[in-house]
Parts: sequence; C-alpha cells; structure tokens
Amino acid sequence: MPESSPYEESSEHGLLDVGDGQRIYWEVSGNPEGKPALCVHGGPGGGGHRFRKAFDRAVYRVVVFDQRGCGESLPHAADPAVSLAYNTTDHLIADMEQLREHLGIERWLLYGVSWGTTLSLAYAERHPERVSELVLVSSTLATHDDLDWLYHGVGRLLPGPWEAFRDGAPAAERDGDLVAAYDRLLNSPDEAVRVKAAQDWCTWEDAVIAHEVLGSPGAYGNRPDASLMAFTRICAHYFAHRAWLDDGQLLRDAHRLAGIPGALIHGRLDLGLPLRGIWDLAKAWPDAELTVVDDAGHTSSPEMTRTILEAISRFGRNGG
Repeated sequence: MPESSPYEESSEHGLLDVGDGQRIYWEVSGNPEGKPALCVHGGPGGGGHRFRKAFDRAVYRVVVFDQRGCGESLPHAADPAVSLAYNTTDHLIADMEQLREHLGIERWLLYGVSWGTTLSLAYAERHPERVSELVLVSSTLATHDDLDWLYHGVGRLLPGPWEAFRDGAPAAERDGDLVAAYDRLLNSPDEAVRVKAAQDWCTWEDAVIAHEVLGSPGAYGNRPDASLMAFTRICAHYFAHRAWLDDGQLLRDAHRLAGIPGALIHGRLDLGLPLRGIWDLAKAWPDAELTVVDDAGHTSSPEMTRTILEAISRFGRNGG
C-alpha cells in the first residue's frame, strides 16, 4: 500500500441529504489540492471505507461514500421496515452527482470493485464529462447472463453448495428465479425467515470464492449481523430487478466512454464473474487496458493488489 502521509486522516465527513428520506455517508481524505477520486464499493450494499487505502493521499483527494441503505448511510436497510423503493441504480447515479456537486469537484477518477464497477460504468456512461479515468476491478456488466451464471450456472461446478442454496427457497420456487425468491424471503415479516435467508445467501457467495486461497475466502459471511442483513437484502433487491439496466446496456453504450482512460483488472480464477464480459468491454472501449491476473479470483491476490496500485499511481501522475 502507499506510504503514509500527512493526509492520512479524513479531513471532512458528513451525511448528505439526497432526498427520498435518504442520507448518504461520505468522507474525504488526502490532499485538498490533489487529484479527485471516488471509491465505489461493491455489493450492492457492501459499504466502502476500506477502498481508500489504495491511494497515495499526498497525490489524491479521496472520496468514499456508503450507498443508500448500507454502511453509515441512513436509514439502514437492516431494518425490515425501511423501504427499498427509492434504492435503484438511477438513484445511486444521482447520489454520486449530488455528492460531486456538494464537494465542488469538476471531474474525478472512479475506482470500482465488483458491483462498484457496474455502478461506475453506468455513471460514466451517463456523465462522461465528469470522469477523468476509471479503475475497474473484478468487473461485472450485470447482464442477465452474468446474474444467471452467479446464482444458477456456476452451480454446475459447486453442486453441493448450490443445492443447499436452492433448497433455502420455498419448494414451489426452487425451479424458478432463486434471486426473486430470496428477495421475498429477505423481506419476510418473520425475523427467523429473514435471518436464515441472509445466512443461506452468504453461505452460497462464500462457496463461490472458497478456492481463493490468495484472497479472502469467507468474505461475505464475515460481517456483523446488521451489515449482513443490509448487504443481502440490497443485493437481492437489485439483482431481482436486474439492476434496472437493459440487458447488455453497459456494453451497448461503451462508445460513451471514448476518451476516458481505463484500467480493467480481473482475476482469471474468478468463478462468479467470468472473464468474458470484461473482455468484450475492453474490445468495445479502445481507451481501456485489460490486465488479467492469473493467480487471482474475485477477492484479489498480492499480484492483483500490485496491479491496482500501479494503475492508480500511473493515473495520479496525470494530474487533476
């Protein structure tokens, strides 16, 4: 990681009222005159403070935020009474724009991981004039095929854990849309049903990354109870609605990224998010460079970390 600097601690933080009864938590650290960068966390619903560690804060002005309903944003989706009706991809894009304006930033680098790559691409294709560069790690385009693979198809490689995940759904729904079934379970009025569904969801997610000995196997279930409930509830909500994206939308609109330099970094051993999608994006976006890390899965490796740091350092040298 970059060496420590006088800019390590957060210099600003707050809760931004973005409407719909939502307040998103944000922090800024680093050089106030540095190159602006926004860290866009995964999940959805994962929370994002740790991602700023990838940045040299003598060079960058680093912004982190918690997307609606998770982390320190309010209201928190762990509470089953909190509606997710105002928690969609379009809402998150608007929140990012409102935060940019609130902080007085003209353009910023976006650093996204997993779901954060989907959201970063959706934002960049909506507001290309506001993005200086993109660093996208363990990417997904959230196509119908991507989601079907993660919650159905990859079960061909992990039949035991997948059958356990399937059997967590009501018997009448096990041959249908499992994500939609879990979305209903995670919003059950019965707390025991919600808790079991959250545990079953994370047990499956952990099974998909269990082979990643150089990364963080067990990363999904290793969360405090409230964080786990919000994470699973928001994930199921987004993926049951196919992230409110037209199928193939992000690849179709990749031409809008023209002129924006990109670093695409993907682990060859990522079972949950196969390389194909980001491979196709790299072909459609000539300003991006794809690096495939042979020893990494979805949750990184030392070589993947080195590659990420090099990309962020290289773009930092480009100025603000």
